[in-house]
Amino acid sequence: MEWLNVFGLIAIVVIMIPNILFAVRCKDGFENKWKNRIIEIIEQIGRFGCFGFMIFNIPGTWFGWWSDEAFAVYLVIDILLIVLYCIIWAVCRNKNNAFRALALSIIPSILFLFSGIMSRSILLIIAAVLFAPTHILISYKNSV
Repeated sequence: MEWLNVFGLIAIVVIMIPNILFAVRCKDGFENKWKNRIIEIIEQIGRFGCFGFMIFNIPGTWFGWWSDEAFAVYLVIDILLIVLYCIIWAVCRNKNNAFRALALSIIPSILFLFSGIMSRSILLIIAAVLFAPTHILISYKNSV
């Protein structure tokens, strides 16, 4: 089952939990105060690409970890980033400020890019490069 990254699937599920809880609590959803359609489209392409390529390894575009040690580093760093993300969600859940917006956009951006580099997934790296700057920009613009 080299096509499925179980650890990537778990990572996506865990970082989605606070987002789902937010969506349930705030039924009106998120108001995007900063309207830039092109940036939003690029962000969404990157977001869904990151989700998909964290979970599915596409043959010929995914080359796996360099070594068992690289895989261990991948797991440790991903777990630390996910825990940090969840802690910031919990601590800042009732706040709407630039720190929260930036932290909750930078951490998953680093997670996706780092995971792509460590797993040598070309498509995940491309998706993360699309997602990271656009997601951080949108998050920041909506926080100020």
